[in-house]
Amino acid sequence: MLQTQTFEAWITPLLIGGLILFMGFIIWDLARKSQAGRFGTLMLFVVLGAGMMGYILKVVVTWLMERGGGV
Repeated sequence: MLQTQTFEAWITPLLIGGLILFMGFIIWDLARKSQAGRFGTLMLFVVLGAGMMGYILKVVVTWLMERGGGV
């Protein structure tokens, strides 16, 4: 039981981090294939990356709250 929890505690952030990197690659590839230009690429990363940033912020806020307070 303890080994399963330890495995999940280590592998989950690694896999989610890998997924975020892969989604960043997908956004970059989409911008390149659509010839979006610099501004278009920036907008794709801002708009499509907002969900990833929301998840990262949720993880950080949850971690801060579990520590028992803010910064």
